[in-house]
Amino acid sequence: MKKNYLTISARALSMALHPLILPLYLVAMLFTQTAFSVFSTGVKWYLGGSVVLYGTVIPILAILILYKIGWLKDLHIHTRKERVLPLLIGAIAYMVCALVVAKVPQAAFLRKFMVAAALCELFCMVLTIEWKVSLHLTGMGAAVAMLFVLNSLGMIQLFPWLLGTIVAAGLLGSARLYLGRHCPMQVLVGFAGGAILTWIALFWL
Repeated sequence: MKKNYLTISARALSMALHPLILPLYLVAMLFTQTAFSVFSTGVKWYLGGSVVLYGTVIPILAILILYKIGWLKDLHIHTRKERVLPLLIGAIAYMVCALVVAKVPQAAFLRKFMVAAALCELFCMVLTIEWKVSLHLTGMGAAVAMLFVLNSLGMIQLFPWLLGTIVAAGLLGSARLYLGRHCPMQVLVGFAGGAILTWIALFWL
């Protein structure tokens, strides 16, 4: 019974913090806790809709289409080599999103984060050719780095979000290990890669 409870909890956490769902949390946090909250409703819909469309909707549709035509064996994409094309599509989608978001000059931070997300996708794609890195932890590493940068810029009200995200990343890493999806090194490399690439993109691009 305890093992079943842990398995269900680990799977639920993996789903709740899935890389394709993280953009939804990003939009909610930026538009309620940062300077983005003062944007007009129209601008919020434009920026938020763009992030959700290119960061969640298009990648999900791409996966469904690839599954339908037989390119993918299952929708969870556990096979390493099957991840390459979906990751490439995701990287392209995020780059297009960065171009779309760039039409709002005041949203430069969001544009940089979209570039960071594209770099994370390419990072995972390159490693996936020979090695199965954790996509979940790469996404969480990017989220932690983004919140760290926002706090370093003086947005103290986001400090609880940063701590919560770090804790969530630890729990997610434990869940992925418990489910046997990855080894410790794959989890560590994924988190570190996502964090470093995001930090570089936000500070230097």
